[in-house]
Amino acid sequence: MKSCALTDIGQIRKSNQDFVYASDLAIGKMPNLYLVADGMGGHQGGGFASRYAAERLVELIREDKTGQEIPTMRRAIQEVNHELYQKACSFDDLRGMGTTLVLAMVSDGILYVANIGDSRLYLIGEDIRQVTKDHSWVEEMVAQGKITRDSEQFQMNKNVITRAVGVRDSVTADFFEEELHAGDRILLCSDGLSNMLTAEEIRDIVASRETCQEGALTLLQAGNRKGGRDNISIVLVDPEVGDVAC
Repeated sequence: MKSCALTDIGQIRKSNQDFVYASDLAIGKMPNLYLVADGMGGHQGGGFASRYAAERLVELIREDKTGQEIPTMRRAIQEVNHELYQKACSFDDLRGMGTTLVLAMVSDGILYVANIGDSRLYLIGEDIRQVTKDHSWVEEMVAQGKITRDSEQFQMNKNVITRAVGVRDSVTADFFEEELHAGDRILLCSDGLSNMLTAEEIRDIVASRETCQEGALTLLQAGNRKGGRDNISIVLVDPEVGDVAC
C-alpha cells in the first residue's frame, strides 16, 4: 500500500477543522487504515471533534482483537460517537460539535469502507465512482424527487448534513465492501474538495499523476484555484498490485 494524506485551510476559512490519517502499516489486527474527518461546531468544537474522533478511532481499532473489518469499524464508531457526545454535553464550548467521517481499510484485495456525513470515498480506475452516499439534506431531497442537482435549492443547501459523529448519543454509519482491481486508486476527501472539483476533474488529475503524492498535491492545488471555499482534505491510496485482484 502507498498513500498520501494532505489537509489545507483553503482560501477563505480562518481555521482548519479537518483531520486526516493514513497508515499503510498494520493498526492492530487491521492491515492498514485511512480516514478523513470534517469537523463542525465552531473553531474549537469542530477542530476538537475531528481530531478526537480520528485519534480515538485509531486507538480503538488498534486495541480490537477480532480482526473483523466491518464489525471492528462499527464498534469503534459507536464508541467514539458516544464519547464525543458526552463531551459535547459536558462542556459549553464544545456543545453542538460533531464531525463527518469516512474510514477505509484494504484486506486481501477487498476495500472496506464506513461513512457518516458528506465526506466521500471514490474508486478511480479507468473511470471514477463514488462508493459512499452523502448524508445530506439535498441528497435526501434528490432521492425523493423533490429537487434536482442543478437547482438553486441544491446549491444553497448542499452543506446541510443529516448525520454526524457526536451530535446524538447514537449514530448509524453506512458500510461498503468493494473488490479492488489492478490500477485502482482510492480517494477519501472532505467536501472542501468535492464541492470545488467535478468527479471528472478529480479522475483526470488522479489518472494523469504517477504517484499518490503528485496526485494528492495537484488535487489540493486545483481545489484552491477553483476558490478553496472550505478546508480541503485528501487521502489518496494506491494499493500494490499484489494486494488486489486482476
